[in-house]
This record gives sequence, structure tokens and C-alpha cells, in this order.
Amino acid sequence: MIEEEMKVGPKGQVVIPKVFRKNIGIGPGSKVIFELRGNELLIKKPGIDAVKVFERIAKSGRPVKRIEPHEYVEELEGRFK
Repeated sequence: MIEEEMKVGPKGQVVIPKVFRKNIGIGPGSKVIFELRGNELLIKKPGIDAVKVFERIAKSGRPVKRIEPHEYVEELEGRFK
């Protein structure tokens, strides 16, 4: 278990230590979820919202190339040879 003590600033802000940011893959602009469990505060990375991802793709106006499943497998296999 990794534990680190940090000081809360005047606006209630806390810097998330690099070891934790790196471990869960958050960086500038990332969103986090705060969850209160009794007297503990849990900070976690939200899951991927697939609907929002597809909405963003649709709004971008960029065409999406349709690939048949077997073509995708062949393309991936070619990358790992």
C-alpha cells in the first residue's frame, strides 16, 4: 500500500502525488470522482462513457471506416509480427 500525506491549500486544493497520478493514468484535464466512505475520502478515475465517446466522434464530422471483424484481426496480427 502506498500512502502519502499532503497539505490542503487555502482554497481546499490538494496536489495528487505523481505516483498516484501515474498509477491510475490521470493528468491535466482528467476528471476524477470523489467518494465519501465514512470518514475516508476516495478519489478514483471515472470509467469510460462509451456513449459520450461516440457522440464526440459523430459531432466531429470525420468519417468512420467500417472494418469487418476478420480484417481487424488480420490488421492487429500484422502489427505484432
